[in-house]
Amino acid sequence: MWNMRIWPISFLVIFYFGIASIPDGATARAQDRLVLKSGESVELHPVYFVANCQSIMIGMPELEILEGPAEVTLSVKEEMVLPRRYNCAKPVKGGKVVATAKDIKEQAQAKLTYRINYKTKDGPRQTSRVYGVSLYP
Repeated sequence: MWNMRIWPISFLVIFYFGIASIPDGATARAQDRLVLKSGESVELHPVYFVANCQSIMIGMPELEILEGPAEVTLSVKEEMVLPRRYNCAKPVKGGKVVATAKDIKEQAQAKLTYRINYKTKDGPRQTSRVYGVSLYP
């Protein structure tokens, strides 16, 4: 009878410590890479803020670069976007983040960290993104 109680408890203890020992990096999302040549622009991702598949943004979001190469600028191209993440059927007011590389003199590697500040009907909100950047002349 005693052995029948030890096995389930032993299994739970081993399972718990097995899960707890998985390194944090194993569950982290791989860093996105961005490769730009001098003069190129690329659309990165859509920006929108919705509730019940209706936009609650007041104006366009503002971008704030926290860390990054001086040759890269960010802007928001205003357009209707489809909030696929929320399974919405119709496009809503929003835009796309565009990265532009200007006058790159030599090859470089950098990290681009930026914040997206939204003004919404529910108050200010923000998100952030980090990209690894490779720049080429």
